[in-house]
Amino acid sequence: MTTPILECENLAISYFTRAGEIPAVIDFNLEVMPGEAVGLVGESGCGKSTVALAIMRYLGRNGRIVGGAIRFKGEDLVTASEERLRQLRGGEIAMVYQEPMASLNPALTIGRQLVEVPLHHETIDEAGARARAEAMLERVRLPDAKRLMAAYPHQLSGGQQQRVGIAMALLSNPSLLLLDEPTTALDVTVEAGIVDLIREISTEFGTSLLYISHNLGLILETCQRLTVMYSGEAVEVGSVAQVFDAMRHPYTRGLFNSIPLPGADKNARPLMPIRGQLPLPHERPDGCNFAPRCDYFQAGTCDHGTIAMAAVAGDEGHYSRCRRFAEIDWEAAAPKRKEAAAAPLGRKVLEVAALKKYYRLQDRSLMALLRGREARFVKANEKIDFDACEAETVAIVGESGCGKSTLAKVLMGLEQATSGQALLDNQDIANLPVQQRDQAMVGYLQMVFQNPFDTLNPSHTVGAQIARVVRKFGVAKDKAEIEARVLELLDTVKLPRDFYHRLPRQLSGGQKQRVGIARAFAGEPKVVVADEPVSALDVSVQAAVTQLLMDIQREHRTTLLVISHDLSLVRYLADRVVVMYLGHVVEQGATQDVFSPPYHPYTEALLSAVPIADTRIKKKRIVLEGDLPSALNPPSGCPFQTRCPRKLGRICETEAPPWREFPGGHGIACHIAPEDLAEMEPVIAQA
Repeated sequence: MTTPILECENLAISYFTRAGEIPAVIDFNLEVMPGEAVGLVGESGCGKSTVALAIMRYLGRNGRIVGGAIRFKGEDLVTASEERLRQLRGGEIAMVYQEPMASLNPALTIGRQLVEVPLHHETIDEAGARARAEAMLERVRLPDAKRLMAAYPHQLSGGQQQRVGIAMALLSNPSLLLLDEPTTALDVTVEAGIVDLIREISTEFGTSLLYISHNLGLILETCQRLTVMYSGEAVEVGSVAQVFDAMRHPYTRGLFNSIPLPGADKNARPLMPIRGQLPLPHERPDGCNFAPRCDYFQAGTCDHGTIAMAAVAGDEGHYSRCRRFAEIDWEAAAPKRKEAAAAPLGRKVLEVAALKKYYRLQDRSLMALLRGREARFVKANEKIDFDACEAETVAIVGESGCGKSTLAKVLMGLEQATSGQALLDNQDIANLPVQQRDQAMVGYLQMVFQNPFDTLNPSHTVGAQIARVVRKFGVAKDKAEIEARVLELLDTVKLPRDFYHRLPRQLSGGQKQRVGIARAFAGEPKVVVADEPVSALDVSVQAAVTQLLMDIQREHRTTLLVISHDLSLVRYLADRVVVMYLGHVVEQGATQDVFSPPYHPYTEALLSAVPIADTRIKKKRIVLEGDLPSALNPPSGCPFQTRCPRKLGRICETEAPPWREFPGGHGIACHIAPEDLAEMEPVIAQA
């Protein structure tokens, strides 16, 4: 077929508000051919999801297509009737949303929601629809389909919910599948399984894909072509190889400079975040929308008129919306990186030894009392051992449910340990609740939370929230001194001083996270726990926030405990890594040791699942089968034995693994002999 499955031509989309028309998307063009996977990448707010919603005609009451066309197999969707759109949605065109729980009805069983799709779009009876739904659940690797059909969405894990969403989208064998950040909230191991699943099913059914993401590594693994989007318009179009290896737009270069690829070093080769902010749709500059943030801006060339897409000479199918791309020496024009000396490590400030945290579950039902059933325990943390020095960054990594956040709660005094020690400057805080900690200790140990939206008071200004911390911990007492300290902190986190009087709702996600960091450092802490501090942010904002944490650490010699499942970030940021699985520490050591063989089999699987946005990198592919076991009923022997691709046999099922020591303080908890571990091949290698 030569007719595209999907074609957006000169598409313009606006939202109409009380303030007037907001042009969200302007002059947007896109083509998806039959069986093709096309990526759509860019920062939050650039219009990616708006395009997807326009294709589905789900823009809402105030959203309107004001120009151009959207054609599906040659049919104009802009002028299609509501009846025709109902036939197409879910049947010919399907969508998998970013947040699966928000797209599943919590009041209906999984089976009821799945059965509705073929019943609505095809001539089929309920028994046939149910049989097909069960078969599709098995196709997306969900075991025990009959049980899941009777379950409600809240009874499933995030990965299972996303698989249900994919099954629902594929039930009527659509020609086009739209995927809007379908793996953002998932662990890398679950993400790898879902990416493989989407690839296999799209190949089998011949489904065309439009994959919307800000994760360039995922785009490399899933797509043949991509469109880079900035401020409502496409700025670069080409094959994955063309854009990754011969990028011809400064914004694309900025995105790649913000990604912690192998070889990046926080001291010698730091990330280069894109300066400035994405312009608001009604405040776009004249000429190039990217001009205020561009390293290659030229007055008189880039600041007037409408910038059109132009073909890259000698590179068929490659286009750039830049007037200067042919003049720039892309090989020599690498940005200047601000190198910094590695901070020397100081004394040991935190020592965690044999720490355990169990949650007691007591069944108070009559049957339990009559049978004398004993209380059960959720074993969230099981004998955790590690330490951290002054000016050191220690990363704690693992899948959701492995006990990372529970450990953070114990350290912060929000939970008390069942046994073991957590020595903070030689004072045991493992069983010291935050209410019993003195002011100095609370100020000594602070936290940066994962979600800045939920941790700032919406009724108080930014300045007032930071000032409260400064005052509470006695950093300054006089009103003028407090205000001066708050302004200094805003300077430190690179926010304008007039943000002092702004409310959180007036800030972007990256700006809110910077406020959270300023507040965490306002009491001059010695140890900061950062729980997934950049997981919800764009790559350019991630780079800026990461660099900010490093700058503050160097200046104040702060100890950082970074909790994350993003191993690309960990490789770049951390000095040492602690790998956790089901409450256990299974490996720990210096970052370069953990990221090089020998590996614990779980670490090996984690590394293989990390998408890397570099065509020169080759990876081993290890996809873990099954879900993380329950901490309420953990497996006997090695905690990883139910999913381990290197399982030795009965010894793994019955005996706890020994701790294997390697040079440099590198340790692995595994039954595999040290000499066999030492023969493991690298997961990630340069091609």
